[in-house]
Amino acid sequence: MEDLKWWQSGVIYQIYPRSFQDTNGDGIGDLPGIIQRLNHVVRLGIDAIWICPIYPSPMADFGYDVADYCDIAPIFGNLADFDRLIAEAHSRGLRVILDFVPNHTSNQHSWFLESQSSRDNPKRNWYIWKDAGQEGGLPNNWLSHFGGPAWEWDEATKQYYYHSFLKEQPDLNWRNPAVKQAMCDVLRFWLDRGVDGFRVDVLWMLIKDDQFRDNPVNHGYVPSESSYKRLLPLFTANRPEVHEIVAEMRAVLDRYPDRVLIGEIYLPIEELVTYYGRDLKGAQLPFNFQLIQAAWNARSIAEIMDQYEAALPLGAWPNWVLGNHDKARIASRIGEAQARVAAMLLLTLHGTPTIYYGEEIGMKDVPIAPDKVQDPAEKNEPGLGLGRDPERTPMPWDGSLLAGFTIGTPWLPLGPDHASANVAAMCDSDESLLNLYHRLIALRRGNPALTHGIIEAVGVEGNILSYERRQGNDRLAIVLNLGHEPAQVSLPPGRVLLSTHLDRVGEDVDQGVSLRTDEGIIVRVSIEG
Repeated sequence: MEDLKWWQSGVIYQIYPRSFQDTNGDGIGDLPGIIQRLNHVVRLGIDAIWICPIYPSPMADFGYDVADYCDIAPIFGNLADFDRLIAEAHSRGLRVILDFVPNHTSNQHSWFLESQSSRDNPKRNWYIWKDAGQEGGLPNNWLSHFGGPAWEWDEATKQYYYHSFLKEQPDLNWRNPAVKQAMCDVLRFWLDRGVDGFRVDVLWMLIKDDQFRDNPVNHGYVPSESSYKRLLPLFTANRPEVHEIVAEMRAVLDRYPDRVLIGEIYLPIEELVTYYGRDLKGAQLPFNFQLIQAAWNARSIAEIMDQYEAALPLGAWPNWVLGNHDKARIASRIGEAQARVAAMLLLTLHGTPTIYYGEEIGMKDVPIAPDKVQDPAEKNEPGLGLGRDPERTPMPWDGSLLAGFTIGTPWLPLGPDHASANVAAMCDSDESLLNLYHRLIALRRGNPALTHGIIEAVGVEGNILSYERRQGNDRLAIVLNLGHEPAQVSLPPGRVLLSTHLDRVGEDVDQGVSLRTDEGIIVRVSIEG
């Protein structure tokens, strides 16, 4: 089998920079802080770090409202800090992936200020402007992800502009060739500085219907959901023309050696895989979020595994994600015991795994008091539990009062258990979740069956999920107890390589194994078996 690219064989680690490490005492993480903690990432066995937006921004949406695509926000540092981060990461064998936010800018970006200045400004058509609808109303029924209409009236020029998210985040007009050129130039700016790839924010939303037709009503909407879901985004997302844009981005990256394009795409599997593009010239890794959205039981996960593998285009490389900065943390979704099983699942599946910072120590969602809420998703629709602050809280590095994260006031509160659930404490514990992640990643790195190998024999028996990874004569059986009762499982003869309980290594298996509650094991099957 041909050697895999680094983004195929490696493990990606997502860093939310505001919450990773603060070095200047303002309570907000920064680039020098990431540099300070690179050795933690290296010890974990990570191959690439993906950093959420660090561009200059008014921070209406914490960096996803970009005011300048070619600089660094002062709260995070400067371009010299970024260049040092690239050098320090590369010297340790780490790749660096940047978040790229092409769907919208800040309303403080110079492009938008020009566009807004008059109807005949050369940049007017860089954004989506429309006259009022009938009787002076909205142009159509399109909704914002953060609540309310997606149209904002501009009194000076007597038109509405479109914003998929906050009114402070006007959408760019990707039908304008000048916008495409400018954004491709942004990619080149960072590629020339040594960036190894990009994760593209809301990639499936870049193009909107050119006829501005109303979105249809979602008859399955329930009031406890975001008001955005009242309509089906037929004309505001996943438009056919978006694939041309993805191919153009990929073409820019392909002019640089060994780069990767990752797409944020929340779509069903059959639509997600179309983002690999014609002849696989789209995103190399359209993010697969199925495990984040899945019911946590053996049957549901097995069905996702089978459906995803079957849907992949020939030659496409799979990937898996358990958590990110927009969804509740895995330990909060399924509990601490099952979080260990989830770690084994993620790191033994076929394809590239992405780990969200703090998953390796079992970080949980932190309750945020109403007066401490930062996220506009919660502020705009309070009471629905849509806020993303709970999964974005600071990383606890040690058991000190401020967890080694800052000497100031953390921008979000630390978890109530940070005195005991922190990196330093778990480094000293042989049985810790952090040690399990170390062992799993090392096992994955050292076994071609877990990086190169095919996946087969996916099976379900009650709460037990099982599958095999095979490469040549190497055959590994993975058996996961997603339930809270012990279970007896039939297996061919072999030897245990690892248990989520971090014992049993070297234990012989002969036709069967007893799994404890919330336990997963990896077994090397004997060749004669």
